[in-house]
Amino acid sequence: MNPRTLNRDERGFALMLAMLVLFVLSLLGALLMASVVIERKVAGHDQRSMQALDIAEAGVGEVTSRLAKSDIVLDTANPRSTGQIFLTTAGSVPVPGADTIAVETKQPIGQWLTYSTPTPGPNVLTVNWYTDAAQTVIYRYDPTKNPAIQTTTGSPIYVVHATGTKGSAQRSVETELVAKPYITNTKAAFAADQGIDFSGNSDVCGHNHSINTPIGTRIPACNAYDVGSGDLPGSWSSNTVTSNGSSTQQGVPTNNAQNQTGFYTGPWDALGMSQSDFFSWIGNPYVAAPNPPTGLIYLDNDGIAQNQSGGYSYNGGNGEGMLYVDGDLHINGNFTFKGLIYVEGNLDINGTCWILGGMIVRGKSRLGIANGTFTLLYSSDAISQELSKYSGQFTRLSWREVP
Repeated sequence: MNPRTLNRDERGFALMLAMLVLFVLSLLGALLMASVVIERKVAGHDQRSMQALDIAEAGVGEVTSRLAKSDIVLDTANPRSTGQIFLTTAGSVPVPGADTIAVETKQPIGQWLTYSTPTPGPNVLTVNWYTDAAQTVIYRYDPTKNPAIQTTTGSPIYVVHATGTKGSAQRSVETELVAKPYITNTKAAFAADQGIDFSGNSDVCGHNHSINTPIGTRIPACNAYDVGSGDLPGSWSSNTVTSNGSSTQQGVPTNNAQNQTGFYTGPWDALGMSQSDFFSWIGNPYVAAPNPPTGLIYLDNDGIAQNQSGGYSYNGGNGEGMLYVDGDLHINGNFTFKGLIYVEGNLDINGTCWILGGMIVRGKSRLGIANGTFTLLYSSDAISQELSKYSGQFTRLSWREVP
């Protein structure tokens, strides 16, 4: 049987149906192609967005490195103190405001990641203090307190603002940092493995003082800067302690803790470290004393640890950090120091000497403290913060992405 031949109307309908099918297929193809293009664009944007976030993190890394190297030093007495890193070279850094330290990026030229800008603006890589809304007080971190974040003791908290840019994508992060805190094992403002004879115009106070205690403050004016906790004896000795002339010692629970046992085997005990960790941390010894003694300073004339053979003098100057002397230390002139001093040999003080933090002296014989005017005020904050400042290690307290 032969198939029926389509009439004219039927042939027209079939042609229209075929054309409609081709149109629908063409439309579906176009939609599929558009979908692929959109997906590629979305994937590309997502990739750039992730790269922008990584770039912002790299900005946080540069700030941390610059803080560790003291390239940027914020003023702990100024809650508005700010540091900014511009995406430019030395000599082209914009002139900052009164409270701002401005520096160039240390990235290799030609390989800059865009986590800052070359001119002032909202996306400049910035570090400032964590403060109250009015920027009148700096918040600090002290793991021994509850709450740990407060305004009285501990290390000041840095806030880093970084914006990473990759193409049209931008991601901004805000990170809170503190220098790694050091919890020290201090026995008194002045601890010695020999008897101590205080004389002359010497003041030794074991009350725990603020790191902001003004240079030159003595007993009893120093009491106004007590933080209210963490007080220690004025002195601690493995032998007896005498007080003569106009010398004054005060502390808690006693002014002078005499005939004690358990002196340190070395400075590592005072810092809660092992001996090997301490020598790795403090670095190679200086044969000649650097002046001023700023940072982590280890003085040793022969490289034989704890043999008390060296002899070193400071004739004035302002130091901070940790000063470890394997030998005798002579302090003359007008000398100030914030942090911890540990002396394996004897200590001789003349002139005017003012120290905020702590002193530990192993000694060779009874110690005569001091000729001239000597002031030692205990401060756990001064010890911890000055050691933290030069250790180059930071702890991240928080991280968050911001609009």
